[in-house]
Amino acid sequence: MPRRNPPPGDAQVADSFVPKRSARLWLALFVLLANFCWAVHYYQYDNLPAPLSADHAGKRGFSEVEAVKHVRALTQIGPHAIGSDALDNAVQYVLAEAEKMKKMAHWEVDVQVDFFHAKSGTNSLVSGLFAGKTLIYSDLYHIILRILPKYASEAEDSAILVSSHIDTVFSTEGAGDCSSCVAVMLELARGVSQWAHGFKNSVIFLFNTGEEEGLNGAHSFITQHPWSSSIRMAIDLEAMGIGGKSSIFQAGPHPLAIEIFAMAAKYPSGQIVSQDLFSSGVIKSATDFQVYQEVAGLSGLDFAYTDNTAVYHTKNDKLKLLKPGSLQHLGENMLAFLLQAAKSNLPKGRAMEVEEKTGHETAIYFDILGKYMVVYRQRFANLLHNSVIAQSILIWVTSLLVGGYPAAVSLALSCLSVILMWIFSLGFSIPAGFLLPLISSSPMPFVANPWLVVGLFAAPAFLGALTGQHLGYLILHSYLSHSSSTRMQNLSADIQANVIKFEAERWLFKAGFVQWLVLLMLGNYYKIGSSYVALVWLLSPAFAYGFLEATLSPVRLPRPLKIVTLLLGISLPILISAGTFIRMAGVLIGTAVRFDRNPGSTPEWLGNVIISVYVAAVICLTMVYLLSYFHLSGAKKSIVLSTCMLFGLSLAVVLSGSVPSFTEDTARAVNVVHVVDTAEKYGEMQDPRSYISLFSTTPGNLKKEVEQINEGFVCGRDKVLDLVTFSVKYGCLTNDDIGGGWSKSDIPVLHVGSDTEGNGRTTQISIDTKVSTRWSLAINTEEIEDFLFKANSDELVPADGKGSNDGWHIIQFSGGKNSPTRFDLTLFWKKNHTKSAHNADEQKTEQRPLLKLRTDVNRLTPKAERVLMKLPSWCSQFGKSTSPHNLAFLTSLPVLF
Repeated sequence: MPRRNPPPGDAQVADSFVPKRSARLWLALFVLLANFCWAVHYYQYDNLPAPLSADHAGKRGFSEVEAVKHVRALTQIGPHAIGSDALDNAVQYVLAEAEKMKKMAHWEVDVQVDFFHAKSGTNSLVSGLFAGKTLIYSDLYHIILRILPKYASEAEDSAILVSSHIDTVFSTEGAGDCSSCVAVMLELARGVSQWAHGFKNSVIFLFNTGEEEGLNGAHSFITQHPWSSSIRMAIDLEAMGIGGKSSIFQAGPHPLAIEIFAMAAKYPSGQIVSQDLFSSGVIKSATDFQVYQEVAGLSGLDFAYTDNTAVYHTKNDKLKLLKPGSLQHLGENMLAFLLQAAKSNLPKGRAMEVEEKTGHETAIYFDILGKYMVVYRQRFANLLHNSVIAQSILIWVTSLLVGGYPAAVSLALSCLSVILMWIFSLGFSIPAGFLLPLISSSPMPFVANPWLVVGLFAAPAFLGALTGQHLGYLILHSYLSHSSSTRMQNLSADIQANVIKFEAERWLFKAGFVQWLVLLMLGNYYKIGSSYVALVWLLSPAFAYGFLEATLSPVRLPRPLKIVTLLLGISLPILISAGTFIRMAGVLIGTAVRFDRNPGSTPEWLGNVIISVYVAAVICLTMVYLLSYFHLSGAKKSIVLSTCMLFGLSLAVVLSGSVPSFTEDTARAVNVVHVVDTAEKYGEMQDPRSYISLFSTTPGNLKKEVEQINEGFVCGRDKVLDLVTFSVKYGCLTNDDIGGGWSKSDIPVLHVGSDTEGNGRTTQISIDTKVSTRWSLAINTEEIEDFLFKANSDELVPADGKGSNDGWHIIQFSGGKNSPTRFDLTLFWKKNHTKSAHNADEQKTEQRPLLKLRTDVNRLTPKAERVLMKLPSWCSQFGKSTSPHNLAFLTSLPVLF
């Protein structure tokens, strides 16, 4: 059969129209897309409502002006950690404000206030940050406020819990984490007390203490308070930064709460992308919501502020950094949600937990510009995704059958271009991460100025992606030139050359469909909620291409892709996902200040590499369509040159030191600890070692800081400081033996009461933590099978099998000032335990100890206070549940005691 010639019109187009994609066009396009992406981020995360005064809000509304008064009062108290007088003052303030609700409530509303004292308890979570540990608490006080209609008795048996914590870590006044949450709850309670006469469900506001030490406040309430049995839905308010929009980052497992929120909230904000990241363990943190889900079997919502995450648990978590409108945003959303939820029929008992087991009813959710929230269930997502996947595969199979062998090879080569794009993008971006620690005084010079990431990582990642795809383009172009020589033999050489270019360009564009289709298939298989991102990035460009570019005639020659196809195709995906991608980059950069959880244990370049990989991944995923337009452009040299100049300029800024790595408001996280160490002197009458330890969870050396402090610190990796819950592998120590601010009577004692052999070896040990009500004990599980732990004859930890991390089981204790300090520990040895021996000094030195104990005292010694006063302004103490206070005592018990 003779080959048909293409229509004359097509030949003329192919001959005459080679797209004039000039440098000016690309500059305009980049400016347009950059502004579009930033506008999406602004409206989704930074566009806050105006704060309302009490007069404007009315007695039934929410007033940020009133809420800020609570934040100011709580932060003026200063850091209020567990066991401190400051926490007592903060609790009394919240109690006094809660009592005022009784007088202000609607006459048909009953407001009940309970000042609850939690007795000792044990919190053993099976997943997340505290898995494998035993958390013990004692002497905790909570304020619990229950609001319900006076004439609807059924509301007592069905409640919505709204929870947050009053306590802070020792290093911050906690304006964001979580005085802002407490303030919102107090103002919410005032407003709800004017509406509750029409409720079907009561609303319980839990102001707990002990969250910062291991979610103990929530656990003690759920396991000890009688009102906890009535709870049907739990809402937790948290902060991983300060201010901005408080977004949902965990929802479910039952979708009812998120569905009500999406319907009722005025400014809905939440992304299941955040939930997927948090549940995967990428973000090392935990909230009370874990207790409500895991221990109580409840469903609900978890909110968090994530602006300026670098200030988390540092001195910079302060009121002046709280953006106006932040509390108004959360308050109005929560008030509308509670009014709707409290009038709804909530499942009784654990119906929510039962419905969650199939996984079909979990919710997929995301907001659009903070104005509208999309929510649909996993069952619908499965149907939608399966349908799109099946139709996509059908279209591709049909296309390949029509196109034959050349089409299959072209598809394979276009997919190769995607692979090369990823390889080169990562290959260009990752070396920049390795380079920074070599040329900068700080391995992460961009923390205080995140815009540097654009030049340092995005520029080389973009250049690599363009290079890789262009290499794929050249390979594809070569194949098409060879395979099309007979098919287009009736066309002139110039026309053939243009047609091959246009066809290669189209194959590269369609390779983007394949990339996102593969991701959609993987996400659908593993039921990843964030798969909606792949769905949008697949469908929108595919529809734009189908409407504006695809032809039904097999003899029609390909034409150059239209710019309008690109703009229409990626507009919706950018609208849906650009804000989230930018926000995630900001969170990653902010968390860099606390990246090294065991100081000195991770390479200095690792944090940079993680950020560079993320940036390269976002560029490869989102620019695959855009990059396909570059290969026929006459501006390739200008684009490459501009990208190289951007990277070079960013490096020059870093090298010059003109932009600081840290500032007073975005500080490096450090710890100053006066250590009194008796860990190697069990049974000996020697004086303990006493020294100041300076270390940082921010990667990088401390030479600059030590020079400014000038207190005789020696830095290095020659001696590991074992702080029981973590180890300092790089830090700075003072050599002088320091007295003052502590006495020998403060030193904890581990005393062996008995050691017997029967059916198995059993050892009785008494523990006296002296002045400390916050301590950590590590038990060597290579020697010990199980243990029993008691306080005042009360069994706190039964002998029922324990978890282990790296051969240790960690017990963390925290409590109020009246917590016990004397404990009894019974150890049950393994059958193959190390045998007792006499004169085994060498063995003692080589073996790991049987027990390691660190006791913390929230007290500043004169030397530690002097060091803190000289600490550079760009540094701030950092606190977490595992970190010591400013005074810590170390002791241990050897295996061969």
